[in-house]
Amino acid sequence: MENSYDVIVAGAGMSGNLAAALAAKGGLNVALLDRNEELDVGKKTNWGWVCGDAVANDHLKFIKSKISIDFDFPELDLKVDGVYAISPDLQHKLLFDGEGYVLNRPLFEHKLLQYAKKYGAHHISKFEVEGPIIENNKVVGIFGKDAHEKHTEMRAKVVIDALGVATNLRRKLPDNPYVDKVVDIDDVESTGRYIYDFDLDHEDLTYYDPKNALIHLNQELAPGGYGWVFPKSGTCMNVGLGVQKTSLQIRNKAMNKNDNLHSLIDDYVKWNPVVKNPRLRNDNNNGKGYWSVAVRRQLESLVFDGYMGAGDSMAMPNPISAGGIGPALVAGILAGENAVKAVHNNDTSIKGLWQYNLDFNEAYGRKTAGLEVFRIYLQSLNNEQINYGMRTFLTQQEAIDISYGRVPELSLASKFRMVLKGAQNMDAFMNLLYVVKAMKRLNAIYERYPKSPEQFGAWRQEVTKEMEEAKAKFKPKPI
Repeated sequence: MENSYDVIVAGAGMSGNLAAALAAKGGLNVALLDRNEELDVGKKTNWGWVCGDAVANDHLKFIKSKISIDFDFPELDLKVDGVYAISPDLQHKLLFDGEGYVLNRPLFEHKLLQYAKKYGAHHISKFEVEGPIIENNKVVGIFGKDAHEKHTEMRAKVVIDALGVATNLRRKLPDNPYVDKVVDIDDVESTGRYIYDFDLDHEDLTYYDPKNALIHLNQELAPGGYGWVFPKSGTCMNVGLGVQKTSLQIRNKAMNKNDNLHSLIDDYVKWNPVVKNPRLRNDNNNGKGYWSVAVRRQLESLVFDGYMGAGDSMAMPNPISAGGIGPALVAGILAGENAVKAVHNNDTSIKGLWQYNLDFNEAYGRKTAGLEVFRIYLQSLNNEQINYGMRTFLTQQEAIDISYGRVPELSLASKFRMVLKGAQNMDAFMNLLYVVKAMKRLNAIYERYPKSPEQFGAWRQEVTKEMEEAKAKFKPKPI
């Protein structure tokens, strides 16, 4: 049949290109749809490929273990030794992540597309996906407008949703107990970034480090989120911040201000004393942009009948760092692999696709619920508490454990000398102990992710109960 495929991948971004490549490599007839022209593949918005552009080396190694892709300069723009979180008073920094790269995002996306095409995926550009075709409560294709704005329908055994955070595939699924159609606004951060060439006024590694990516925790500068300065090749940087809407409203009211995301980023750049004469680098119209990022655990189920989701469309960014490239790459690989298995087994029901949930949980997802609780806790702290906590509560190793989703063994006895500094700090530490225990419970829950859809309902209730308790206990209080 015309416009009939084994797999339709909607969105040719990080996860979509890899899903299409793996599915086509597995012998399937694959359509890869993107609303952009080929030269602009994966472009998120009219502003460009809006992103922090950082990815851990481990995720690139994961890709190479699954498919023969070699990355190098210029798509890998700059190698960094690590990512450091810096306290509001700039006196303390903790290693948050290991070595990785800051990408040239347009070139990286283009390289992924070439591999998808190499393996046989049919790339269809300038196609606007508008929604899923539903028959007998199952996704059987998509509809949208082609390059000539003509209404077009395409059929497939499996549709992979890689449309990003604003996806209109997941949002238009039938009501079901597996895949959420909406994400809570408090679990979304408004983010934006600029790419600047600049003159270095003087050296100060707490503001700009040519060998490391920096994250500034500061509830006045970036309420409910953080600011970042990621170096790029030459004297160039990716600078931006993310904020939570509720935290920003509380901060503005307490400080009698009317800031928005745009003004906060401008102020953040001015706040940085080592950045002199910033000049927007607007290659590919990619110099300045804004977008939204979900900062919660990935959706509890990533599959429905005839449907799979990957990347930002399934709320996969890290709940603490908001880093979405790594999980999107992992998910794209696994979605493509599992689509091949389901089609070859002639079972693209939710049961036939369920193994994808298990594979992603094992590779990345099992740590994210615990990280979400820690994110909720961080948003309840003011700058003074964050300063004190980074100085006294956590060792470097404990901070690394938390950032990787591992649960450190904190105890009141081992920290007793650290918390006798006032009631406010005692409360913050006792709350941290609560969070660590909650992380441990959630990690245990995700270790026994349900093996089949029939077990999903009861398991999901356990997750929901933990999250509701954390949100009730820790309300945003940036100031």
